Amino acid sequence: MRFRTLLLSVCLGAGLTLPAHADGEVQKLITAADKTRLDKYGETRKAALEEAKAGDPAEVKQLDTLLAKPLVAFSDKDLTGTWKCRTIKAGGLSPLVIYGWFNCKVSDDGSGWRLEKISGSQRTKGRFFDESEKRAIYLGSFTVNEDPAKPYGSGPQSDQVGYAFRNSATEWRIEFPAPYFESKLDIMEFKR
Repeated sequence: MRFRTLLLSVCLGAGLTLPAHADGEVQKLITAADKTRLDKYGETRKAALEEAKAGDPAEVKQLDTLLAKPLVAFSDKDLTGTWKCRTIKAGGLSPLVIYGWFNCKVSDDGSGWRLEKISGSQRTKGRFFDESEKRAIYLGSFTVNEDPAKPYGSGPQSDQVGYAFRNSATEWRIEFPAPYFESKLDIMEFKR
């Protein structure tokens, strides 16, 4: 415990921020339904991306380009600040839909990174937990328009879970398996 406290003090003193560690905290917070969604992530993602191939060829190419980018570690970068963000919906009601760019911000309240989508009609607000060097878990709440975000754990219509992946210092994404509405896989893409 002292080592972790010392490490956190050193990192914060050096200006680095880290996502919250998945040292049991995420397991205490995650709902049973969201744990199941993460357990089935691979098969859900595969089915959604297969359906997405029937989408508009230009959008399929954009999706393929995004997913082909190599993954890099989160540990050496600070995600705080403002980002352009957009949602990609794969599978489900439509094969593939790529929305325009909106505004998101990432902050750090001392316990880790927090995300808020601040424009557009479909929004999210939540936090990240370390899962591995190149993947974090996101637990959040889905809202529409200016409706206030409910606390995570309020129910399947608002609860969101996903895996976050980083591609570079200026690009990353969250993949949401089996969202409650519309698609089989939502991908939220971020760029500086």
